[in-house]
Amino acid sequence: MNEDPKIINDTDKPLNQENIQPQKVDINVLKARAKELQDKENFRNAIFVVLALIILASAGVYFST
Repeated sequence: MNEDPKIINDTDKPLNQENIQPQKVDINVLKARAKELQDKENFRNAIFVVLALIILASAGVYFST
């Protein structure tokens, strides 16, 4: 019995030029991804600003009395 594993590298396989095709990128998909990331960032920033204003307002009320 031969128990040596048969290892096949990418260099052992011949190149198949028919399967290699340049992938096309749709600009609308890229714009949608960028807009989604921007919307998430804007939402986080809005939450941060609102929380900061609430903290400042509550500190102002606390120290004014």
